[in-house]
Amino acid sequence: MTQTSENVTWLTQEAYNQLKAELEYLSGPARTEIAVKIAAAREEGDLRENGGYHAAKEEQGKMELRVRQLTQLLEHAKVGEAPADDGVVEPGMVVTIAFDGDPDDTLTFLLASREYASADIETYSPQSPLGTGVNGKKMGEDAEYELPNGKRALVKILAAKPYSG
Repeated sequence: MTQTSENVTWLTQEAYNQLKAELEYLSGPARTEIAVKIAAAREEGDLRENGGYHAAKEEQGKMELRVRQLTQLLEHAKVGEAPADDGVVEPGMVVTIAFDGDPDDTLTFLLASREYASADIETYSPQSPLGTGVNGKKMGEDAEYELPNGKRALVKILAAKPYSG
């Protein structure tokens, strides 16, 4: 089966290792811990009015969702080095754009999945409207994307450099 770039997540080896460690923890020790919490809460009596039991079950549901998300993400991850510094916009790049060609109305962001999200820089997914519009463009090129209201926006690619966070 061939994979399209839409369902592939590009990860550095470090990011892959961190996510894999999180998955291993959630799949092992964390599952045991939540099972103990649920068993202890169940022993408190009537489950209909047992807030601790319901809270533990909700925590278990969130944890299992994260396990499924991580499993899918890691199955479709492509691990590799940072993208080349060739001025082409692609996942893993810090991109600076100017809206409607106005050099004073700019935005700089990281084009990456949320697993790369950093407090240092705003992150846009390659599957977002803006990410889809700029992905594959070169410095100096114009890109168009659809706004939430259905209108189209035009941006100019001012810079695209590999992220080194």
